[in-house]
Amino acid sequence: MTAHPLPCLVLTDGRAGNLRQARALALALGHEAPAERVLQARAPWRWLAPRRLPGVHRAWGGTLSEALEHPPALVIGCGRQAALATREFRRRGSRAVQILDPRIDSRHWDVVVAPAHDRVNGTNVVTLTGSLHPVDEGWLATARREFPAPGRLPGPRVALLLGGPIAAAPLDAAWWRQTHDALGRWRASLGGSLLLGCSPRTPPRLATQVGSAWPDWHGLRWHGAADGPNPYPGLLAWADHIVVSPDSVNMVSEACATTATVSVAGIARCSGRQRRFLDDLLARGRIAELAEAPPTAPVTPLRETQQAARAIRERLQSTSPAG
Repeated sequence: MTAHPLPCLVLTDGRAGNLRQARALALALGHEAPAERVLQARAPWRWLAPRRLPGVHRAWGGTLSEALEHPPALVIGCGRQAALATREFRRRGSRAVQILDPRIDSRHWDVVVAPAHDRVNGTNVVTLTGSLHPVDEGWLATARREFPAPGRLPGPRVALLLGGPIAAAPLDAAWWRQTHDALGRWRASLGGSLLLGCSPRTPPRLATQVGSAWPDWHGLRWHGAADGPNPYPGLLAWADHIVVSPDSVNMVSEACATTATVSVAGIARCSGRQRRFLDDLLARGRIAELAEAPPTAPVTPLRETQQAARAIRERLQSTSPAG
């Protein structure tokens, strides 16, 4: 049987944040169920990706061999390992869209989509404030239907979303004390309910501390799979106020796409690209540093995925495939 090229192929290293961005963009471009491949590049190609070394077609073994022989119309990659593969697919005739800074000249792809804090320049670069994601009115309505339990809790509902420490955003003991004290004051003044969501990157020590904090602040607390299905979509959909740890661009971006106020705990302690990202949102008025009380300014959801998709379509329509 003769193989036929796929209409769209999503390529990532399997990391949840990268896969979520690539899937969201594919959906915004009209591909509801694109084929997906998780890449496990071999050395030495893995070490230098996305720089192209001789024999690059052997970098992934049999993982991509058939697709490389029959290049899809469109490939969407996210992350540095995917950037080598999208670059190779483009050389073979696919249109290639790469998400995040590929760390080499953007001319090797049809379009590069990157957040402003990555400081990527080029005529084919689509720049965002944050990350790509699926959160919009339809997504939130679906989340409320699929996760009704938070909506039955008394308001105001405060969602606390925790990631994990990174070099540019340390979630250390001092960070926890500051966050704990501020939210204790929220509890005293607001009442309502607490919606806690941890991530796989949340250190067990921190998850335990948060789990036992504010024992009289009732609500919903999710630490991991042992607590049942992850209610994260429902927390975003039902929250009146969202408090986010400062480490995850994806998580902050998704919180900002809701109609809730967003406070970020510990902005002043962040550095580098993470700090530039948060400072941009502060300047826009979409987030606030976690303080004595929730923000009161009117909220305009920040949703950039459809805007990025329109810019990509225009770019692909106005340019020819690489030879």
